[in-house]
Amino acid sequence: MRRDAHYPETVKTRTGKVGRVSKPLSLAFDPIARADELWKQRWGSVPSMAAITSIMRAQQILLAEVDAVVRPYGLTFARYEALVLLTFSKAGELPMSKIGERLMVHPTSVTNTVDRLVRSGLVDKRPNPNDGRGTLASITDKGREVVESASRDLMAMDFGLGAYDAEGCSEIFDLLRPLRVAANDFDEA
Repeated sequence: MRRDAHYPETVKTRTGKVGRVSKPLSLAFDPIARADELWKQRWGSVPSMAAITSIMRAQQILLAEVDAVVRPYGLTFARYEALVLLTFSKAGELPMSKIGERLMVHPTSVTNTVDRLVRSGLVDKRPNPNDGRGTLASITDKGREVVESASRDLMAMDFGLGAYDAEGCSEIFDLLRPLRVAANDFDEA
């Protein structure tokens, strides 16, 4: 599902689902490069300003594109990630606390995400027999079908990173890893 700079407002995935993406701005100039020039004039050169602005804009673009692909399945990317995580677990279920830990989100966010998946029939919740205060979330057969279809569609559009080849994607991962390490996302072994 690759597109050039003039992609349509709606996109059709390989499974025939239609998603909406925001229209490109099509500005005659790069607003981030211009902001960098103005920043330099006022405060001097600060390369991190242009870098963070580019990262934040890229995040907006990517989130809009992947959400457009998973929206026909009744998902957001956050809900999709939770389904994938449950799919990766051996029994197809995890404690809610483990979901939050793995997705690196607040417990309230996990509860909201899982509750939406439960209402959609993609996940079930039940008391955790090993933790009287905890709750287990388990993926349903319908949830497995949805995550398989959504994953195929996301892979078909390279998760929004179609402008990069495999090496470019690896470089992005490598460039951002030190930031994640510095934020204590994980213990680097």
